[in-house]
Amino acid sequence: MSADNRVGDVSVSLRNLLNSVQCVRDRVRDGESNKSDGEFDLSNFWDTLNQAVKVVSQEATKLSLAFSNPPLPSQQDGEKLADSILNSVLTLSTVYYWLPKSQGITLRRQVRDATVQVLDGVAQLVEVILSSPLQSLSQDQLTSTGSVWSACDQFPQLPQDNKEAVLVVLSAQIGVIKDAIEEIEQALSEPLDPFSDVLDDDLEGEEPRGNQDTYWSDKDRRVIGPSQGLMKASSACLRKLTSAIRANADVATSQNRSQLDDLVDITKELSPGIDDLALCLYPPMDYSSVEEHVRHARTSSHVCGESQLTWVQFLEGAVDHNLQKTKDIIQQDS
Repeated sequence: MSADNRVGDVSVSLRNLLNSVQCVRDRVRDGESNKSDGEFDLSNFWDTLNQAVKVVSQEATKLSLAFSNPPLPSQQDGEKLADSILNSVLTLSTVYYWLPKSQGITLRRQVRDATVQVLDGVAQLVEVILSSPLQSLSQDQLTSTGSVWSACDQFPQLPQDNKEAVLVVLSAQIGVIKDAIEEIEQALSEPLDPFSDVLDDDLEGEEPRGNQDTYWSDKDRRVIGPSQGLMKASSACLRKLTSAIRANADVATSQNRSQLDDLVDITKELSPGIDDLALCLYPPMDYSSVEEHVRHARTSSHVCGESQLTWVQFLEGAVDHNLQKTKDIIQQDS
């Protein structure tokens, strides 16, 4: 068989493999889990899933090596390689579908995203092999192979139950709010008008400092103070909630796992709201937008249960104080 014919035969197998992997990936991304009747063995699920991921990593390595040096695999060997990696992908997706929503939607989302990342990595690897000369190892192929390994290697670090999954989400949101607070503090440490030595020279026959859109006025800075207080109270609320979940959360029942998912849904509104509040604090400050976003922060701060009543009341007081102070300053001279 000529080299051209062999390339054509192998390419057909790879294209079929690519289409199949992409279909599996899309079904995992958009599909529903199987219904679970009775008890679910979460430990067995993780053992089986981790083994399935290892097989996908091994099969991806075999595929990459087979197309790293001449000669190309024969048509029969190419089909075997494609069938083998497709079987590993199907096994991984099947095991993923074992995980029912009753084990926690937050957990299932994170397992789904990790599974999709592996499948996407395999699809990209096949695409790279198809787009590169089939008898040479390109840098893109090395990178794509490494991406599959990296996606597979993250599975042992995934949260093992819904409590751990919820803590991962809360930690990420705390990080977003922390970044927003630090960015505002950094901006406040800059000169009052960072462009004062640039724009005045361009003003002829106009009032000096006509560039108020580039810096904070005194009133703006007074508004920022209580707004920062709101942001810090929100961060404290999430940290306290995280501590409470870590210490007290119980995932033994479906009802408890569902309650944790509800908490995540509520708190997911908080970090985007704080991020939006931070953005509208930058000059030119839109006071109506600031007032709208501080009201949102007040609403989203009700995320804690009766067992933590003392610090809930403290944080509510801090939120109310900063909310009222912000509104009072905004309404001055308006």
